[in-house]
Amino acid sequence: MLVEFGKSSLISKARQQPDKVKQVLDKIKTEGLIPTLEAVFNKLDEPLPLGYCNAGEVISVGDGVTEFSIGDRVASNGAHAQFVCVPKNLAAKIPDDVSYDEACFTVIGSIGLQGIRLAAPTIGETFVVIGLGLIGLLTAQLLVANGCRVLGFDFDESKIALAKKNGIEAFNSGVSDSVKVVDQMTGGIGADAVIITASTKDNGVISQSAQMSRKRGRIILIGVIGLDIQRSEFYKKELTFQVSCSYGPGRYDEEYEFKGSDYPIAFVRWTEKRNFETVLQAISRRQIDVASLITDKVSLDNYLDIYNNLKGRSVASIIEYPNPSIEESASKVHTSVKRTSSPTGGIIGVIGAGNFTKMTMMPAIKRTRASLRYIASAGGLTAKSLAGKYGFEVSTTDYQTILKDTEVDLVLITTRHDQHARMVVNSLKAGKHVFVEKPLAITQSELDEIISVYHQLTSPLSVTVGFNRRFSAFSIKAKQLLGIDTPPINMIATINAGHIPLDVWVHDMKTGGGRIIGEACHFIDLMSFFSGSYVKSVHMSALGINPVENTDNAIITLKFDNGSQGVISYFANGNKRYPKERIEIYAQERTLVIDNFRSMKGYGFKSFSSMSSSIDKGHKEQFTSLLSHLLKGGESLIDFDSLVNTSRASLSAIESLKSGQTIFI
Repeated sequence: MLVEFGKSSLISKARQQPDKVKQVLDKIKTEGLIPTLEAVFNKLDEPLPLGYCNAGEVISVGDGVTEFSIGDRVASNGAHAQFVCVPKNLAAKIPDDVSYDEACFTVIGSIGLQGIRLAAPTIGETFVVIGLGLIGLLTAQLLVANGCRVLGFDFDESKIALAKKNGIEAFNSGVSDSVKVVDQMTGGIGADAVIITASTKDNGVISQSAQMSRKRGRIILIGVIGLDIQRSEFYKKELTFQVSCSYGPGRYDEEYEFKGSDYPIAFVRWTEKRNFETVLQAISRRQIDVASLITDKVSLDNYLDIYNNLKGRSVASIIEYPNPSIEESASKVHTSVKRTSSPTGGIIGVIGAGNFTKMTMMPAIKRTRASLRYIASAGGLTAKSLAGKYGFEVSTTDYQTILKDTEVDLVLITTRHDQHARMVVNSLKAGKHVFVEKPLAITQSELDEIISVYHQLTSPLSVTVGFNRRFSAFSIKAKQLLGIDTPPINMIATINAGHIPLDVWVHDMKTGGGRIIGEACHFIDLMSFFSGSYVKSVHMSALGINPVENTDNAIITLKFDNGSQGVISYFANGNKRYPKERIEIYAQERTLVIDNFRSMKGYGFKSFSSMSSSIDKGHKEQFTSLLSHLLKGGESLIDFDSLVNTSRASLSAIESLKSGQTIFI
């Protein structure tokens, strides 16, 4: 599916994703044409790792992982790569009598197994499997092992022959009437259950499944088919229809998959990991035969033999990776990239290769003459891609490589929020200037450690946090109009932040710190800039009777040392078509209004009435000006105490919400 989608034209891609097209149109209305087009083309250009079935040897284990040891043989859902990093609940040990080739079928076998579990088969029942591809053949074998009679249907004679070798009564759908065959084979009763593992846009499959089912039969969909269901066909028989979700319970659950939390076995008997283990046991006991499904094996160098002819493959192909030495396996993966240009200036290393790095930071860096030496990402793929595109000398999975290089002047940190403070501390200890995307820290203890390390430095180093709003041309002009010695002013920032699903990492207080700490901090800094003063006290209230600390619908009231005050209305329940950011400043019978950092109007100013951006660049323009200054060897444009004050204010906002009181800083 992904390979075919990747080869499609832009028009074809748009037709396949009408919901994404609507999002693009909405983004154009709020953020402009050029930023939207840049975002879309960057996204389309992003590499995706393919595959999710592998087997290999453990070369390292993470902190707190006790289930696995170095040297264990495991199967996992990691992508097709020589080195993969997977959470512990997405890997299972391979029994001694199961080969690596056989173990590769673990994950895809679990997809079929989960569909079977939803159908709840009993010994002696008749099951129909529609579609005898890889998942279909595995599903049929597992049903036979479960004591069921299995009728299989497909158009491919070679797959039908394979099915028959494994005790499945298989038929050619193109030759036989599948409904009549099932009726005849069951004595007119119909199938107890139908499992659909086919892939087609045709609505005929779901109709045939209903027709061949007995009264009160079950239909489980594992594949992808047309779902224009005829009510009468389901109504008369009181049929049950259910869609199966991948490997089983725990799939797409952040707590289970990435944080290692398990479901109690007494309440959730079969999780995705336990399904993995079940398939491996079935292979070990020779209840299913997967070796006969292997069409061929190719080396990694010849991977295109498979990917250029996916539809022509019979069933399954194995990709064999080179076997590295123990020393190579134990080291972090890094790759040298041939430089495409000869930049000059400071030498930098970038830690993090996500969307912000790709879509905002790298286009800005490209305009400078900095020497791009390192880019690091945990997975490696995104760093390798950006390294080739922008001319970094080395892509690596170990950011410590950057810190150990004495020639690196500046480290840019754009990882997830929970890693910021630790990486800032390590970078400062390594003698590097630091730019870190906001927030600086997500806990008070992290902030205290940064302050302590910074004040212990024996040589001056700059720390800059990505508070870019103050560097907008509109913000700079507003500050000029207000004057350097600003008397107390009133400020209002209305942020139409937009909804982000609760399962996105930024809402996790341990990983992202929540959107107030992670995003609203921009506007605390901006108000400090306009007022020329530090935050003195913070009070935050949030939407709802019992708001949670990771709320993204809140009103923050700030009081500054010089008497200025600000209100930040940070809302996620507004319409996306409304502008995202509106700033109002009231001072000495004058008013400034910045609309989405695209235009600014002044009221009561003798020599100023309005200002607009001639080029639609959004916040990229702000970031470029900030980064250019740093890459030329300039000091941080925001003093360290101000960074600390803003960070402490955003952290205090959460404390204020929990206590219901104003927090004095």
